[in-house]
Amino acid sequence: MNKFDTTIIGSGPGGYVAAIRCAQLGMKTALIERYSTLGGTCLNVGCIPSKALLDSSEHFENASKHFEAHGIKAEKIELDWPRMRQRKDDVVEQTCAGIEYLMKKNKITVINGHASFKDKETIDVVAVDGTQQTVNTERVIIATGSKPSSIPGVVCDKKRIITSTEALSLENVPEKLIVIGGGVIGLELGSVYARLGAEVQVVEFLDRLIPGMDFSLAKEVQRILKKQGMKFFISHAVQSATVSANKVKVSALNKKCEEVEFNGDYCLVAVGRRAYTNKLGLEKIGITPDKQGRIPVNENLETAVPGIYAIGDVVAGAMLAHKAEEEGTFVAEKMAGQKPHINYKAIPGVLYTWPEAAGVGFMEDELKAENYNYKSGSFPFKALGRARASMDTDGFVKVLADKETDEILGIHLVGARAADLIAEAVVALEYRASAEDIARMSHAHPTYAEAIKEAMLDATGKRSIHM
Repeated sequence: MNKFDTTIIGSGPGGYVAAIRCAQLGMKTALIERYSTLGGTCLNVGCIPSKALLDSSEHFENASKHFEAHGIKAEKIELDWPRMRQRKDDVVEQTCAGIEYLMKKNKITVINGHASFKDKETIDVVAVDGTQQTVNTERVIIATGSKPSSIPGVVCDKKRIITSTEALSLENVPEKLIVIGGGVIGLELGSVYARLGAEVQVVEFLDRLIPGMDFSLAKEVQRILKKQGMKFFISHAVQSATVSANKVKVSALNKKCEEVEFNGDYCLVAVGRRAYTNKLGLEKIGITPDKQGRIPVNENLETAVPGIYAIGDVVAGAMLAHKAEEEGTFVAEKMAGQKPHINYKAIPGVLYTWPEAAGVGFMEDELKAENYNYKSGSFPFKALGRARASMDTDGFVKVLADKETDEILGIHLVGARAADLIAEAVVALEYRASAEDIARMSHAHPTYAEAIKEAMLDATGKRSIHM
């Protein structure tokens, strides 16, 4: 029997980061992964491959539509979809290999197979070939992630009615793609295929897109993506999805309760994800998931069973790789007797369409609901010299701050490189900066980051320089 100080179940961003930090802190560490490659959903069928396709499709769109304006003549732009997919696969392979290297470097024992609890200190692992082994451990971190959800009336056959996993490896670019769900996953993958020539229809149940982001971002993103050719059907409740002769028909009710029909050659179901704890044996150790399948934890991310922790998508909160990483580090350091912290309001959310959208802190909707005494400042990208030079003038920065103290409460932006720009906003929130603090800091010119400075100036006495 193998004996370890800490065993992590699941090798996604939360799991492998937790394993590395445990090893750094001197713990004999094991990492159990049921699949043949490390990295979980994010590295294999999520964050990394989707960003690879987003980047490639952006290059294709720029070459097809924008090169001429830059004085670049290209006689004929052709899509090589198999090569694009291969590049995506190469990126995934390289990234997963990097995680394997990190496991060896940190002397972490990797065990492949499906884990299930025998008791709180004993885990049975069954490999794909049926071989079994038992792991004895003092502590366990559950980091098993999530799986795509569906809705009543829609069954994913993984051929024509697909999840995000299959959407990353389609044999052909769809002529017509129906996307059920206007969240991050649906918009990112929808924009990939829209750039490559597909007619993309997004059907969303709510009255807005990207519900986890500020409403102003949702409106701007919808405006921009509509301009790029995507079609949106908001406040539509999907009733069914059927396949016939390699075509998909989706039936939905609009807000007037009228039946609306959508037709395409593929339907992507992107209605969120659900915590994955199948056959983990939680009942044997006294852990009962909630109605959403999530594992209840306390403020230290410890379950009802002492010494058993849970992080990432299997616990409450945003399903974000970087949130899982923070939680993995947090738990490892807690177990080592340190005093780490996580400020969940300082964990950013990002949408990787182009332009990108990102936000951190309180949304304006939240502040209004609490009758909070706040002020706001904003600045459009079209007023930036850098944005004009790059022909990326869509979007804006919005700052929310306490009206009395000037402390920054939230920063939300749509625009070029928003995913990188949000890091400055995270620092500002983490260190409880005021709008004037950031407004008085020098920002290099010409850069996109100047939009943040200008929005801070606008929030500080409405004294933006370039508006």
